[in-house]
Amino acid sequence: MSMDDFRLLIDLHQQGQRQGPGAEAETERALQLARIDRTAPLRIADIGCGTGASTLVLARLLNARITAVDFLQDFLEVLKDRAERAGLAEKIAPLACSMDNLPFADKELDVIWSEGAIYNIGFEKGVADWRRFLKTGGLLVASEITWLSDSRPRELEQHWQHEYPEIDVASAKIRVLEKHGYVPLGYFVLPQYCWLDQYYRPLQARFADFLQRNGHSEEARAIVAAEQDEIDLYERYREYIGYGVYIAQKTA
Repeated sequence: MSMDDFRLLIDLHQQGQRQGPGAEAETERALQLARIDRTAPLRIADIGCGTGASTLVLARLLNARITAVDFLQDFLEVLKDRAERAGLAEKIAPLACSMDNLPFADKELDVIWSEGAIYNIGFEKGVADWRRFLKTGGLLVASEITWLSDSRPRELEQHWQHEYPEIDVASAKIRVLEKHGYVPLGYFVLPQYCWLDQYYRPLQARFADFLQRNGHSEEARAIVAAEQDEIDLYERYREYIGYGVYIAQKTA
């Protein structure tokens, strides 16, 4: 991907409430399944936080100090503004760094949270590498694109195998967690509204302004076309693919 394409993707996505499927109600559902004590003082890292959709929910509901990690400073600036407007800035420390080069100490964190982002380094690498930052008994909550059935239409399979070869069924993801020293505590699939109403429709609503801002350039039009192709695929085959939310505890 060229730097121009990268800049254009940032421009398209930084105005979004979220940079992937999800919803506040589902973040709360994951909190409930994880049985996190809402009064205990916690150290949390929200890794790949984007503009902070999940970070703000965690800050509102928990007695936590949250390090909000994203490698894009542009996204973190939006998060800072949102946190200040919500009166939550004191609970959130934005950190611009790569998720494969995190600065945390061993056993520093009570919770690692990552919604729609772990694919950037791969699910297995993420759960394996991040484990050392968790206290024994600490919690990992991550959402990950997941096949919802054992067989898929070829068109869908080819697209996602190209985009993310690590895509798999939930049972395979749970095996990965067990292999790397976690006990699975919970799993659920994000409802379809988390894709359509919360992510894809707002994204589509930004296309026209995005194209206008960028002079309807060939590069900008190509990005919109690629996003629209993904949306069309989801709408045709939504019963075969979803985001799974995985909740797991670090074992001794």
